[in-house]
Amino acid sequence: MKEFAIRENHLFVKAYSKGERFAAPTVCVYRLRDYKAARLKKENPRKEYLNRIGFSVGVKLGNAVVRNRCKRVMRAAYRSVVAEHRLKTGNLIVIAARGRAVGASYAEVRRDLALAFGKLDLFL
Repeated sequence: MKEFAIRENHLFVKAYSKGERFAAPTVCVYRLRDYKAARLKKENPRKEYLNRIGFSVGVKLGNAVVRNRCKRVMRAAYRSVVAEHRLKTGNLIVIAARGRAVGASYAEVRRDLALAFGKLDLFL
């Protein structure tokens, strides 16, 4: 399934302030029901609900190279978890890197992401 990215800052802020949250050692996952999901369903050619996902890495974690590596690892882990398990749709999901994500391996991030999705009741 294609990923639809969150690009607007106000959606990140809304997920941080109003959404459910679970913090694992390497990532923190925020989940908020997407109120625009019905509109996006109509625009989608397959006419199905979708998740919008955003990845966030703070400046404190390192320079641009380090931050981009963290995002790549988080994206790969997300795709792997989604390929293995089906997720509930119609949500805004923000995945934020934590301090331990800088030196973490793909397997660690994937394990923490699967744990967080399970705790936030995102699996079908």
